Amino acid sequence: MPPNTTATTGDKPGKSGRKKGRKARLIVLVLVMALIGGIAYGAFWSVSTVRASFPQTTGSITLDGLSGPVEVKRDGYGIPQIYASSDEDLFMAQGYVQAQDRFYEMDVRRHMTSGRLSEMFGKGQVKNDEFLRTLGWDRVAKKEYDTKLSSATKKYLQAYAAGVNAYLKGKDGKDISLEYAALGFTNDYTPAQWTPVDSVSWLKAMAWDLRGNMQDEVDRALMTSRLGPKQIADLYPQYPYSRNKAIVQEGQYDELTKTFAQEGSTTSSQTTTGTAGTTGTTGTTGATTSTTTGSGLTSQLEGLYTVLDGLPTAVGVNGQGIGSNSWVVAGKYTITGKPLLANDPHLSASLPSVWYQMGLHCRTVSSKCQYDVTGYTFAGMPGVIIGHNADIAWGMTNSGVDVTDLYLEKLSGDGYLSDGKVVPFKSREETIKVAGGTSKKIVVRETGNGPLLSDRDDDLVKVGKKATVDTAAPDRGDGYGIALRWTALDAGTTMDAIFSMDKAANWTDFRAAAALFDVPSQNLIYADTQNNIGYTLPGKIPTRAQGDDGSIPAPGWDSKYDWTGYIQQDELPYEYNPKRGYIVTANQAVVDKDKYPYTLTTDWGYGTRSQRITDLIESKIKGGGKISTDDMRQMQLDNSSEIAKLLVPKLLKVDIADKDVREAQKLLEGWDYTQDSGSAAAAYFNAVWRNVLKLAFGNKLPKELRVKGQCLWVDKIDSTGPVDEDGSKVRECGLRDADQAQPDGGDRWFEVVRKLMDDENSDWWKTPAGVGDRPKAENRDQLFKRAMIDARWELTAKLGKDIDSWNWGRLHRLFLKNQTLGTEGPGIVQYVLNRGPWKLSGGEATVNATGWNAAGGYGVVWVPSMRMVVNLADLDKSKWINLTGASGHAYSAHYTDQTGKWAEGELLPWSFSGNAVDKSTSDTLTLKP
Repeated sequence: MPPNTTATTGDKPGKSGRKKGRKARLIVLVLVMALIGGIAYGAFWSVSTVRASFPQTTGSITLDGLSGPVEVKRDGYGIPQIYASSDEDLFMAQGYVQAQDRFYEMDVRRHMTSGRLSEMFGKGQVKNDEFLRTLGWDRVAKKEYDTKLSSATKKYLQAYAAGVNAYLKGKDGKDISLEYAALGFTNDYTPAQWTPVDSVSWLKAMAWDLRGNMQDEVDRALMTSRLGPKQIADLYPQYPYSRNKAIVQEGQYDELTKTFAQEGSTTSSQTTTGTAGTTGTTGTTGATTSTTTGSGLTSQLEGLYTVLDGLPTAVGVNGQGIGSNSWVVAGKYTITGKPLLANDPHLSASLPSVWYQMGLHCRTVSSKCQYDVTGYTFAGMPGVIIGHNADIAWGMTNSGVDVTDLYLEKLSGDGYLSDGKVVPFKSREETIKVAGGTSKKIVVRETGNGPLLSDRDDDLVKVGKKATVDTAAPDRGDGYGIALRWTALDAGTTMDAIFSMDKAANWTDFRAAAALFDVPSQNLIYADTQNNIGYTLPGKIPTRAQGDDGSIPAPGWDSKYDWTGYIQQDELPYEYNPKRGYIVTANQAVVDKDKYPYTLTTDWGYGTRSQRITDLIESKIKGGGKISTDDMRQMQLDNSSEIAKLLVPKLLKVDIADKDVREAQKLLEGWDYTQDSGSAAAAYFNAVWRNVLKLAFGNKLPKELRVKGQCLWVDKIDSTGPVDEDGSKVRECGLRDADQAQPDGGDRWFEVVRKLMDDENSDWWKTPAGVGDRPKAENRDQLFKRAMIDARWELTAKLGKDIDSWNWGRLHRLFLKNQTLGTEGPGIVQYVLNRGPWKLSGGEATVNATGWNAAGGYGVVWVPSMRMVVNLADLDKSKWINLTGASGHAYSAHYTDQTGKWAEGELLPWSFSGNAVDKSTSDTLTLKP
């Protein structure tokens, strides 16, 4: 039976939710909705509907199941600090409070992870559900809960679920969230009870969006339809180890390095090193291209990308552009004499934010109540993901290690080929229920490598039967399919890791907790009040056979391409108190490729942000200064463009005759390369950069990578479409969404251009004449000139001819959208739920990483999803901020009350001690047994 909940004395909402004029604005909202949305919406969406779901934040509420009273203290931003006397009470209260503020978000998340979005949103989500059911996240999560997690973790998950269900008891949809009132117009959906598995499943969604190089693996294979091995190698240059330092420079891997050096590269069958262009498309020693390239693979991957492109994102842009900054400075270089730790994960912008700020405090820390921790949580999951306790602080960035492989499978009847024998599929039937429609049954098939993703697209099945591959592949038979091998599809212990990390008291405890953090593999940085700093790479990271580096799809019919095992935890890199006095992680290489015997990935970020952060720290240290909390904040806001430093001197040397284009070129004279929102120079440079990429690379990529709707006349190879007069060219249109197309302008493209700068006559610089009098280019400077011309007229169209009115913020805007009804719902519903725009500083591969996709436009597509700086000398002097606010309720005072300050680079006070929390408390709610 669900716990009983009884509300007693107290206002609803509390005083922190009341602001002058809010009621008047709600009345105006209802009138607007009545006029625009028609009588149905106007009549139903009254002021009481909008306010009905606002949480009670003062007084008291009785919850059956608590063993003692719990206090929920909220500050002026609605951020809760929970005080309890037992672990179970603490996590039950966490579930209740998160459900108060964010249940709709939690409900959507669990429907996504279980492939049941159609139950909420109807037939438009069936394709997504089919794919998510094929991955089977909830099945893995249930196995994880049943067989892997500790008994303590299960108790906490059960307590959390009881708290969520206590909140749900007796409530109609409109009492829970405004979105349910909107859904009520199309179906009779009613939220179900929360379960512990719902919480565990969210870890799989997080792992999916942080899964590493799967997108690069797909893109490299798709490029083979238009580009040769040398050209593809040009577009995936080697990591610049000599210029952009790896994370671990003095750490554990030194012992492995000695063995590696003594015994040679053959000491490990998993060792993969090499130079650009040595083998086919990857620029590494992999040999998989010889058996999987060809129209069969290309066709399968084109269809697979179509399926992937439609998936809702959990925390990232479907694996694209994911990055983060985190660094820690030892006490010898700080004003306080103790470490300072900063973190800002870069994720897709969402409303509400993916993060939920919260403190979880035992009144007295003991064996009965072990936690005193604060930081960033995920609504729907107990514990704190990133933050600090009384002894240690930690942050995370995505490691990018390669934990996924795609396999081209040879299909034969009811099975697949493996080492010359046909092996039966492992199959199961799934039923997808559809709101307002008929249920649909699908069959999920799995090979030894994993689920057959290609079954989720009818065209893929047809194409697979006709696919051609190289002569080394087996006969076509019933065709080919694509299977996914991914570490997150195995049951793991990450949930155990979170609870262990939250109560870790020192480096030994932290490392032990990190060893349980198997997926997604993250860079974990550490600091403690005893003046220690550290870094560790956890995760379940596969090893592969000699010659297979996981950089492109492999032939599933040959077992020599199977995974051979996993890197042992004691062999994974870490650092503890390095002599240099700081550690920086920003998605760069973890270790130097010549000093570590295992291939972690061939697709690191290229280290532009990490090296800039390192330079900022070094400049402070070498100048004799000490670093403060505010210095760390200022570093997070650094807007410097590294690609501008490379290109602008060359652009200023180009002779421009057109007075209007010359006027724009002059903006770059004396520019300091910072991308402030008010900068006209930043606007013009980024437009030039976008056009350089388009002319040099974008127009030469296959349609599968180009922006949807962008059509070009290309050499006729195997394309279909309108043909020109002599039949040599065909009109071919791009297929990819604007925020995921290539070239995206990230620091891989910085490195591509850097390596081509001295080759002024490279074929990459050649481009045909454009519309009107736009000149063709035969070399680098001619292409730069063309890009400056095109950029001038692009910005004239977007911002006006008067360059005095130009600024970067007018192009580079952030819109916050509710990820369900805010993108798919009726216009009036989107108006109610969405917010923005904000004009932002920063840019792509900048420390202040307000990312944009150069192929698709200038709008912001990912952001620092939160920012924090932890002061280990005085935890109450730490600072934090979220992208949005604590509340998921539209028109709550706390819906986006942090966004303006976030956009300006401000941080909020972060109270931790009991006295500090009491001073900052605006509302107190007591939960009573």
